[in-house]
Amino acid sequence: MKQVLLDLQSGSIQVEDVPVPAATRGVVVQNAYSLISAGTESSLINLAQQSLVGKAKARPDDVKKVLQKIGTDGPLSAYHQAMGRLTRPEPLGYSCAGTVVTTGTDEFEVGDRVACAGAGYAVHAEYVAVPKNLCVRVPDGVSIREAAFTTVGSIAMHGVRNAEVTVGESVAVIGLGLIGLLTVQILKAAGCRVIGIDIDREKLALAASLGADVVSNYDGLDERMKALSPFGADAVIITAATRSSAPVEAAGRLVRSKGRVVVVGNVGMNLPRDVFYEKEAEVVVSRSYGPGRYDRNYEEKGIDYPIYVRWTERRNMEAFLDLVQQKKIDLDRLITHTFPLDGAPEAYNLINTGKERFIGVLLQYSPNGAGAAGTVARLPAEPGKRQRKAPAGARTIGCIGAGVHAQSALYPNLPGLSVNLGGVATATGLSAQSVAKKYGFAYCTTDYRKILEDPGIDAVLIATRNDLHAPMAIEALHAGKDVFVEKPLATDIESLRRLVAAWNESGQHLMVGFNRRHSPLARRMKEFFGNRATPMVLHYRVNAGQIPPEHWVHDDEQGGGMLISECCHFFDFMQYMTGSQPVQVYARAIEPTGTLQKYDNFQATLAFADGSLGTVTYTTLGDRTYPKETVEVFCDGAVGRITDFRDLELRRDGKASREKRWLSQEKGFAEELRAFVKGEVPDLAGSVATTLATFLAWESIDTGMPKEIDPGQVGL
Repeated sequence: MKQVLLDLQSGSIQVEDVPVPAATRGVVVQNAYSLISAGTESSLINLAQQSLVGKAKARPDDVKKVLQKIGTDGPLSAYHQAMGRLTRPEPLGYSCAGTVVTTGTDEFEVGDRVACAGAGYAVHAEYVAVPKNLCVRVPDGVSIREAAFTTVGSIAMHGVRNAEVTVGESVAVIGLGLIGLLTVQILKAAGCRVIGIDIDREKLALAASLGADVVSNYDGLDERMKALSPFGADAVIITAATRSSAPVEAAGRLVRSKGRVVVVGNVGMNLPRDVFYEKEAEVVVSRSYGPGRYDRNYEEKGIDYPIYVRWTERRNMEAFLDLVQQKKIDLDRLITHTFPLDGAPEAYNLINTGKERFIGVLLQYSPNGAGAAGTVARLPAEPGKRQRKAPAGARTIGCIGAGVHAQSALYPNLPGLSVNLGGVATATGLSAQSVAKKYGFAYCTTDYRKILEDPGIDAVLIATRNDLHAPMAIEALHAGKDVFVEKPLATDIESLRRLVAAWNESGQHLMVGFNRRHSPLARRMKEFFGNRATPMVLHYRVNAGQIPPEHWVHDDEQGGGMLISECCHFFDFMQYMTGSQPVQVYARAIEPTGTLQKYDNFQATLAFADGSLGTVTYTTLGDRTYPKETVEVFCDGAVGRITDFRDLELRRDGKASREKRWLSQEKGFAEELRAFVKGEVPDLAGSVATTLATFLAWESIDTGMPKEIDPGQVGL
């Protein structure tokens, strides 16, 4: 299929062939129309067209994160990660309409006409995969072209609801672009008196023809407002888009005492305090298109809110379509341009240059689809680009998943390995295509089973979200593939038990992405303590910094929390260093309060079979500029220390040696992949013991008691 994408380095708009997305918790829709959001999408394009310095100035928070990365990971690692983000194309669009072709929910049937919402979902593409709560049926009497406005209409709808207006009240709308003109019509449908405000005469005339009682530019505005309502506006809704604070200053003059100002557009927010203080006016920033927005449980998982949360984003979408069906909203007069999908670059050029007046700009899709509709896309050889060739007899690897970790730590190492790169599978076609092009895979797909069914692939790398690790690894083992699976090996004990059974039955290699044990610094430390005569005492301190509560890693289903998701690394490292499996774990954690998540601040002590003791201190309470990981080992009158896998210190008999990496970390990513490709036999027993230890540490925190670690309970 074809999809519109933005090159974040150059700012250019391209239409490329990518695989059709797969349905998960919702539907796959064949688009008929999608609406370009001139304000939101243009701002992203303008940012992409800036220089690196310009991008940095526009995103100071991102620059701060990069500087923190330099402090812990080194400048080279931080640079590669930052540039890796810029080389990934960005999907555009968030409002479209079409017909359901595949359904993963009983709420929709194949053939249903639907309107879809959501950045990353309702994109400009021939086919889109959309969760059920971001999808609504299009009622009879509403054209599919009109339905493409539903997301933007629900933004206007939510702004009106935030204004809390009632029948007969007077409302000022500042900014008569697309959302402003929709807001005017929604207010009139609600029985309000409306004054529309803009500097563009044509937009003022259009607003008047669509029902505005009064229209005005800023000249004589105060007098016209008094003529409409001598007390001032009961509410002011700002739908303009400008860096200037002039709209909020005007809103302060127009709103009545104890009235409400609702900011929908992206405008300057330097409020004149005296004006708002005198009127005790309320200011509300309207968030997108209703409750549910940015809530993963609602948007991704399809968990709806109870009806007392009356107007969720999906209910706002339905309400907007109802108004269109009742002919209370005229959309035909707002459509100024329609471009075919291949004409997307021309459409964005029109918007960015302003060479013609525009309001509603649509992309139209061929009824039969102009691009291929398969879930697999093979990549043709690029002219002038030297094709990568692996040595004769090299293994062929297929990859599943392409998140931040995969693209920053794993995939950059693939071109340096003696392997053939078969296929790469991700949930979205654009991600699959961009990764395949960047690293030289033969094909890309949105159906991971195509990788498992490919007889030419003999090894599979799995780098998906945590909850998919075990089930996908089980399928890959049953398909007769050697498997490299990112940590954690599993997120619950039953999945671990099934995975061990599949491994026992398959006879294949199963390696877990515990990279730190493969670090050259770790190996030198282990050699330093070789031939030891006493047990070890180890302390692994992790100054993790807080991960936002809404991040998927905190999700019990998808992530399993930081104890299972990340602490497994540190358990495994201590197991590697001692050369002995853990036999008992005892853990305590700070109780969750405020923004502190459960199991985010804890200490866990492991007892090993050889008598060694290891403690992990994991905290999100520290300063991010302080080193993230420090591991200390004490044994036989000697001490070893590794800091952030950039600094190794070994000390014995008063003599110290030190190795430091100035440019980047040595975390062992390349080394672990090289070991997998060579077919080295992995320490699966140790990986299972580590994984089991994290589950039992969780139980220890809950019960306050130490827990015995017995890999036999999962069949090992």
